[in-house]
Amino acid sequence: MLASDYKLRSREVDQSVGGSADLTVLLEIGIYGAAALYLAYRFGLRLPTRRTTGLLFAAWAWAGYAALSSLWSPYKSLGVVRAGELLITVLVAHMVATRARPEDLRRLAHAFIAIVLASVAIGAAHPFPRTSHTESRFNWLYVHPVIAGVYLGIAVLLTVGYLIRWTTPRDRLWHPIVYVGVLGLLSAALIATQTRGAALGCAIGLVVLLSTARGPRGRIDVLVLGAAVSALGALAFSDKILAFVSRGETAEKLASLNSRTDLWALAMKAYAESPIFGRGLGASRGLFLEDIGLGGGHNAFINALVDNGAVGAGIFAALLLTLAFVLLLLARDRALRQDAGMLLGILAFFLADGMTTEGLATQANVSAVWLFILVAWAETLRRRGRELQALSAGSAAAPQVERHPQHA
Repeated sequence: MLASDYKLRSREVDQSVGGSADLTVLLEIGIYGAAALYLAYRFGLRLPTRRTTGLLFAAWAWAGYAALSSLWSPYKSLGVVRAGELLITVLVAHMVATRARPEDLRRLAHAFIAIVLASVAIGAAHPFPRTSHTESRFNWLYVHPVIAGVYLGIAVLLTVGYLIRWTTPRDRLWHPIVYVGVLGLLSAALIATQTRGAALGCAIGLVVLLSTARGPRGRIDVLVLGAAVSALGALAFSDKILAFVSRGETAEKLASLNSRTDLWALAMKAYAESPIFGRGLGASRGLFLEDIGLGGGHNAFINALVDNGAVGAGIFAALLLTLAFVLLLLARDRALRQDAGMLLGILAFFLADGMTTEGLATQANVSAVWLFILVAWAETLRRRGRELQALSAGSAAAPQVERHPQHA
């Protein structure tokens, strides 16, 4: 994620789709290559011997078809590089899914929160030059505020997910006061990015997280707290909320979702030209530059339709539905409910944020990588559930010591 998103320089979109590679791009490719070499050295590259699950199969199907579509992409260089990075990402996720334990993912989550905190500190201490469109919006390095909003939204949900674990404090790696302080900083930074899609997605993710991670009691908490917070916000902060939503834009801009509706109309025309197999991996990155000046579909599902056609979009939807179904099943297990609820909250965040940004359906960015992390995490939880069931069955089958009544 850091190699793909964190940049020390800014480039125009047409330079990235043109196939030009500078030192930063070569470093990014080198890091992905190093990951592939490490996996080959550490585990070997051989066909899996275990029967795969439906969720892992859906992840490989999505990655495989998206990579295959690079063969007919109008931007061959970009498509081939992104295809390689995508396959390496899903290979890493597969290794995590089949070998890691939930404790490993817990450490990864806290490391991610720490990295986002350090990023916020960098952005506050040394703001990099911004464009006219992002001049008043918070970010760090040359990370776009939309991408920064995704990092912050995920970190907020992870922080809340561990903060509310009153019954299992052993799952926390930090003191609750630390989580509260981190939550305040991350929430303030998320608002400062003025990324409306990420803010809305984070709010929806929090509702889903609290409703599932704590069972029926959590749904009551959401109802009570939601009503109180909504009333307080409407009475005390209505002007600030309206300012955040409008972001100083005209009514015409707001009606078109900052030109997104115009882009989506062009996207559907592009999709109609190749509706079955799509235009190819990375095609949407450059197809609309000349007409509207925006790269990408700015909607994950429309982006999947343009790049991968009905076939790829169907596989993508199947992956998301399978992941949601598996997490809902895991949330029914009391021992796994808190992790599963937190992952469901992050998935809900992606689905909501994906209505205005394409990251989830593209490659080599925080949203795409975290989608495969969710898959791997769900698989580790499923293995943990089987282990707990085996232990429970073993305890039930253990021989009982026969007790004889005492006779007078």
